[in-house]
Amino acid sequence: MSKIEKPWGYEDRWAITEKYLGKILFIEGGKRLSRQYHEVKDETIYVLEGTLVLELGQGEEVERILMGPGAHYRIKPGTIHRFCAPSGGCKLVEVSSPEMEDVVRLEDDYGRTE
Repeated sequence: MSKIEKPWGYEDRWAITEKYLGKILFIEGGKRLSRQYHEVKDETIYVLEGTLVLELGQGEEVERILMGPGAHYRIKPGTIHRFCAPSGGCKLVEVSSPEMEDVVRLEDDYGRTE
């Protein structure tokens, strides 16, 4: 397992192959990931603990989905999305196709562009 520190928490990469990627994301309370999309990467998330707010779209078109333990969602390529954790934080599993660098950031609270 490979632990990668992030400004919003960290991720544990538990499976990396030429066909798929498996990660566990730990998002600290009050933090959120970039508003982003993937050109090729296809991913599905599954909430393990806490509450996740999944934002889909951007601007006035943002849809917010509140997800608790057991909830899951597939994010197809080209879908603009952002993961947000309310005050208690959350833990989720993400399984995806293997394109780890396929991230197009549209907004980022931490000044990251790549």
